[in-house]
Amino acid sequence: MTGLEADRQMQLFPEWMVNKFNLKDQALKMLDEHILTYPDIKIPVSEFAYQEIEKLEQEVSVALNTGYEAVKALDDLRLFQWIAKQVYGMIHFEVRAGIRQQRSTGEALNFSQSLMQKFGNLHLMLQSLLNPMEFEGVLPWKILVFPVDNPPETFSYRDEINTLVFSLKMKDFGLIACLQDNGENAIYHDAVLHMVSDHTLQPIQFEEICARFFYSAYIFNRLPEYSILSTGEMYYIDGMPLRISSRPLFDNWQVKTYGQVLENFWKPWGFVLFEIIKDPENPLSFILDEQGKFIKSPSVPLRLE
Repeated sequence: MTGLEADRQMQLFPEWMVNKFNLKDQALKMLDEHILTYPDIKIPVSEFAYQEIEKLEQEVSVALNTGYEAVKALDDLRLFQWIAKQVYGMIHFEVRAGIRQQRSTGEALNFSQSLMQKFGNLHLMLQSLLNPMEFEGVLPWKILVFPVDNPPETFSYRDEINTLVFSLKMKDFGLIACLQDNGENAIYHDAVLHMVSDHTLQPIQFEEICARFFYSAYIFNRLPEYSILSTGEMYYIDGMPLRISSRPLFDNWQVKTYGQVLENFWKPWGFVLFEIIKDPENPLSFILDEQGKFIKSPSVPLRLE
C-alpha cells in the first residue's frame, strides 16, 4: 500500500467480521473463476501501513458493530479509508491473480488506461491513511448510510472494481459508497433518496437502492480527473469539472439491463427478470408505488426456494 517494502501479510476481511458472520468457510468466486474463502484474501503491507490499518480497523469496527447511529456518526474520511482499503485490497488480489494466470499462458495482462487511472487515483487517496492529505472542493467519493430492518444474522458485502462501487449490509444499517464519481450518482438518484429519507428500509428496499446505484455507476460515462499538488508535507487533491461537455453524465437507462442487475440483488427473494420488467415502463419496485409514493411497509410475497 506504500512505496515501502511490504513485509506483512494482512487478512483483508478482518478477523472479527469472519468470526461474527461465520465467513471462514464461505465461498468467494474470484474474477478468474477460482473459489476462495474470506480468510484466503490477504494483501501485503508495510509495517507502518499495517499499524495504521489496525488503528483504522479498531475504530471502524466499533461503529459497524454498534449499528446505524454509530456508522452515521463516523468521520467521513475514516469511513472512506476503510472502504477504500477493502476495495483496493480486492483489486490488488484480483490483479495479482490475473498476472499469475496470464504469465502461465505466456501473455501479458492488459488493462485499459481508464482502469489504470481509476486504480491509481484510489491508491493515492488511500494514502491519506498514512500521509497528510486535503481534499478541496467536491469530495471524490460519496457514502450513504441507511437504517435497515435487517435480521440479526445479516451480512452482505459487494464491490464492483470496474466502477468502484461498494455496499455493505449488517446490523441495523446498509451503506453504499461510490468511491470515484465526485458524488454524481447520488445526485442522479436524488429523487429516490429524498423519498426514502427519514424512513427505515426493509432489506428488499435497500437492495433495490443498491441495484440502482450499481447500474447507474455502469452508465456513468465520465472518467474523473484530479489536480494533485504536493508540498512535501501535504497533498492537495481537487476534482476537475465533469460538466465541461454538453453530453449528459450518464448514458441512457436501459430497463432490461437494470432489471438484470436488480434480479441479481433480489436473488434472496427469487424474483426473475420477467417479473421485474413485465411492465417495461414501470419496473417492479418495493420503494415506489404506482403513484410514485414511498411504500412504507412493502408486502413481499413468500417465494419458494
